Amino acid sequence: MIGWEVDGDVLHVTDADNAELRVEGADTAVDSAILDIPRPVDETVVVTTDELRFPHAVVYASALGLDDHRELDPGGEPLSLSSGEYVVDVDTEIKSYLRFSGAATIERTSDYEEVVVSFPTRTRVGLGLRCRHEFPAGTITVPDSPAAIAEAITHMAASHKIDGPDRSYPTLRGHPALIEHGDSLEIDDCLRSGAPDHGIELVVPPDYESLLVTAPLAYYLQATVRTTDDCRRSSTSSESDRPRLRLLDRGADVALSPMPELERDVARLLRKTFFLDCLVRNAGPYGTTLAECSLLEPLELDADTLYDASPQDRLATYLDVPFAAIKHRFPEWHLSTYVTPEYERIETLPFLLDRLSMIYTPRSSELEGRELVERSLEDFYRGPVPERSRVEPSCAPVETRSTTGQVASVDIVKPDLRGGRTHCWLADGVPIDVFKSAPEAYDNRLAFLERESDATSICVVLNDPEMAGEHDRVAEIYRQRSEELTIDLSVEESLETAALARVFEDDYDFVHYIGHCETGGLCCPDGTLAASSLERCTAQTFFLNACGSFHEGQTLIERGSVAGAVTFTKVLNDHAIKVGSTFAKLLVHGFSIERAMDLARRRIMMGKDYAVVGDGTHSLTQGDQPPTTARLEELEADGCETTYLLCLDCYSTRAAGSYYFPHTETNEYAYLCGNASTFTLAESELVTMLKETEAAVIYNGDIYWSGELWPRFDR
Repeated sequence: MIGWEVDGDVLHVTDADNAELRVEGADTAVDSAILDIPRPVDETVVVTTDELRFPHAVVYASALGLDDHRELDPGGEPLSLSSGEYVVDVDTEIKSYLRFSGAATIERTSDYEEVVVSFPTRTRVGLGLRCRHEFPAGTITVPDSPAAIAEAITHMAASHKIDGPDRSYPTLRGHPALIEHGDSLEIDDCLRSGAPDHGIELVVPPDYESLLVTAPLAYYLQATVRTTDDCRRSSTSSESDRPRLRLLDRGADVALSPMPELERDVARLLRKTFFLDCLVRNAGPYGTTLAECSLLEPLELDADTLYDASPQDRLATYLDVPFAAIKHRFPEWHLSTYVTPEYERIETLPFLLDRLSMIYTPRSSELEGRELVERSLEDFYRGPVPERSRVEPSCAPVETRSTTGQVASVDIVKPDLRGGRTHCWLADGVPIDVFKSAPEAYDNRLAFLERESDATSICVVLNDPEMAGEHDRVAEIYRQRSEELTIDLSVEESLETAALARVFEDDYDFVHYIGHCETGGLCCPDGTLAASSLERCTAQTFFLNACGSFHEGQTLIERGSVAGAVTFTKVLNDHAIKVGSTFAKLLVHGFSIERAMDLARRRIMMGKDYAVVGDGTHSLTQGDQPPTTARLEELEADGCETTYLLCLDCYSTRAAGSYYFPHTETNEYAYLCGNASTFTLAESELVTMLKETEAAVIYNGDIYWSGELWPRFDR
């Protein structure tokens, strides 16, 4: 769902996921039109102009009918196109494709903030636009039968737009079909005809545990999934009960371990295949100078040959690559989900595959002694202790955000986490270090995508005047961001229960509640509002920055929200202010709910008191690139100019397979999202880097936004 409007010489484009694109022109005329753009697009328009300006992006140019594919130099050299017919791919948050005839020059502005496409004369340009979010491609009805689930997983790969290595790009993997429960297996004809048969077969035991664990591998490989029951009828082998990966045309048969070791085997196969696809795809038209590609030569892998190979032949080559030889270069896997292996949870599978999450069985244990405190302190950002704190303990009273009423308690457990950057829990219990999701959260997200909106609507509610500090800070953060994004901000104070209920029922994209929470609900001047009293919650996301708000947040998810931030227990008021203001800053700059909270809560010593409920991968807004964090460290000066070590980390749970390009004077490479890049910079270079990179920077024991930090070093 793409919407657009013209304001003077600016084309504003929005999609259903709150992503925005601003395209500026010179004396621009824009008209709606149906055009032939040789790329998958959702909307097309005609723009007549001699110049178009896009936000910072990776750019490719392809000459139609010729084997001529070029990338705009990330270092700043312009790209000159002689007269011809071209398609130019501008990789903004809403994918943009230009089709035109003639000559053109493509270049970056000196501050790297924009990409400029200019033409010698006014030119008629076709502009194709594609939303990065894809709605599910149909529905599959499944009975309570492992064999039926196996067939459903087989047909989920019909959502892929391509079967080559380019499927490692997130925009070329569509959203799998939804699953709903029923008495018999029903698969739409379009899904049956669209599911590929590459001769790759995954055979697993007929149980939900094995099917869920292997589903991400089957989906990515576009494999046919069969159960061992089905295969046993045509085999007399004593190994017929073991899970296996088969390449039918090549006669290859790879035995996999039974559960629980099957989890390890699947993770290794998927990570290896996905990573090598990310390297090999650079031989295609969308290739870039990727730092990790240096591995191909010592592995004796020919990217050109593998790019054009059949899926079976390419996978066979990958299987011969030793896992130990490449694992040190893998990006950290973006998401792992722990799912109760039962029929009722199968409906969440398409959403997990859409994020390309690893799937594991949930296991947990009790926290021991001071383990919760110790784990919180391990995550705490540590910096130099202020001089006053070293010599004089503070005697100021410690204020909590609780009232005299009773605060709801939560029994927290310790999860057995396997590999991954972010962890989702779709099972019983309330573990630390994960976001606690629910099946309703994913259905709610689809419902919000269908809701039309011209702006991101935010409501800040202050229900205790003594907490005005956080209220003023976050309101200012949202106002500042509204200068760059279309944000409608409402600020409310001292709302009674009926008025607060209306806030949660009034279609806000985000509600930031500042106040108290008791066992009866969120505190208001006339009593408490229980989330369970709402017939329907239409607030897309929320932050209940109040003591013990976990249960109220869970209920908001059940009533209609997608995701939200909550607390497990009592929290200190100054801690709540720190977490609340940082969370607000990160959220409106495109960080997902979970990642924003993970970074924000590390500002306080008891950060584990904060958590996320619902789909933590959900983002309130979308930026031009996946969100970036950085760690900055001052190096020892040796009599010369002070130098700094800057480590960049760019990744997103919704964009596995993307890459980023750090803009330093000497860097020539892009890096896969999930792999950090490290640079030693002089002070002047650091200032330039912070100016040109929107990032959350961890420095000197705290977290800052890059645009606010660089003036400290500009001297």
